[in-house]
Amino acid sequence: MGNPFLKKISKLSVLALLAGSLASCGGGDSDPTPSPPPPPGGNGTSQVAFWLTNPDKSVLFKKQNVTLNFKAEANNNLTIDIDTTQAYQTVDGFGYTLTTGSAYVLNQMAATSRADLLKELFAVDNEEGTIGVSYLRLNVGASDLSPTVYSYQDVMGTAFSLAPDQAYYIPVLKEILAINPNIKLLASPWSPPAWMKTNNSPKGGSLRAEYYDDYAEYLVNYIQGMKAAGITIDAITIQNEPLHDGNNPSMYMSAQDQANFVKNNIGPALRAANLATKIILYDHNLDRVDYPISIMDDPAAKQYVDGSAFHLYAGNIAGMTTVHNAHPDKNVYFTEQWVGAPGDFSADLKWHMTNVVIGSMRNWSKNALEWNLTADQNNQPFTPGGCNTCLPAVTVNGNTATRNVAYYIIAHASKFVRPGSVRVKTTLLNAQNTEMFSTLQHVAFKNPAGKKVLLVLNETGSDQTFNIRYRGQIVSSTLRGGATGTYVW
Repeated sequence: MGNPFLKKISKLSVLALLAGSLASCGGGDSDPTPSPPPPPGGNGTSQVAFWLTNPDKSVLFKKQNVTLNFKAEANNNLTIDIDTTQAYQTVDGFGYTLTTGSAYVLNQMAATSRADLLKELFAVDNEEGTIGVSYLRLNVGASDLSPTVYSYQDVMGTAFSLAPDQAYYIPVLKEILAINPNIKLLASPWSPPAWMKTNNSPKGGSLRAEYYDDYAEYLVNYIQGMKAAGITIDAITIQNEPLHDGNNPSMYMSAQDQANFVKNNIGPALRAANLATKIILYDHNLDRVDYPISIMDDPAAKQYVDGSAFHLYAGNIAGMTTVHNAHPDKNVYFTEQWVGAPGDFSADLKWHMTNVVIGSMRNWSKNALEWNLTADQNNQPFTPGGCNTCLPAVTVNGNTATRNVAYYIIAHASKFVRPGSVRVKTTLLNAQNTEMFSTLQHVAFKNPAGKKVLLVLNETGSDQTFNIRYRGQIVSSTLRGGATGTYVW
């Protein structure tokens, strides 16, 4: 996370959100012969479960006691058509960054209170009371939301040590893994040790050429050390926000420098250590899609790369499709978006659902991550010069947890769009069967259990009644202006 006041959040066109739905990667419904959905449930049962969040907070990710059953009928409502025979990317998960600061405030809670909150966040079930977060980003060394600035080798010539993370960061992470052992973990460094850098400072500067091998060894030591602690790092990015060197900590890294480091140092080092940890490029804003594309254009670097990661403090979410189309054999990820404190629940819900969740998924992303998981009532801790207005998903004050907008943004996807889900085609049609590009933002998935999951945001200012059409039959629902619904059947 960089200094939010130095970042300009771009506005999206509605058309851009749909860019990722224009090309299919094949696949399709595992049911080879389409058939009508099951007959309407009797005795007041509902075929479709409906979870709702209203922008005025009158309903917050709550399952609705309504009967929604598919019927063979027609009306003049807008219709979201679901076509599971056209499939796109497979999803890895939804979540947040567990910063050192997040773990610090969680560690201050009483053990029973922390256990209850972690279960709510990470447990996987279909009942109310949990949201099933399935993906976490970690900081390698300090981020700007850590209590102090640190690395694992602050003094040149000393041994690498995970000791700074052993007091509370690793223990909290292991509590989370005990709840969900399959959660995916992405690790991102904000800075190498200062002695490896041109300015000998954790803030700014660049990686000195003579220390490229040392830094590769440092990252390998981190992955191996976490593995020894029972923590598997699924992927790493090379540098958080490499084009923003004003944060504390931070580092500037050009695309050419990152390409050189990947192909000559970290790529070969991971391979020599027999580590399967993925390398993900860039980890910065969508206004510079040329950065990761240029690296993947180099075959010597591309061979080590799984994909590219993005934030949206500048640029357009459709840039993820641009990168996907340039290198369709590589993945794209959405790894960070902050909410500025004190926040505007209605506006933030609308923007983040439109862009971070629905927008990223419609543009090929394998994940969607909001920024900080937890902080205290003063948005602390943060480093000197770090972000002091980053509103976490959950504010922790003593043993009291307050859920903020990012909690609900992720909950609408994470609970039912489980890892291994596949995005499927959705089309918004009017009564004349003409495709529409406004009023209802939407994305749908088929999850590993075979359930269909549809996320819908009513981006207008008034109530919208619409149809969900699946295999020729429809069910009708209504969302308030600005409301978000998750539909599962």
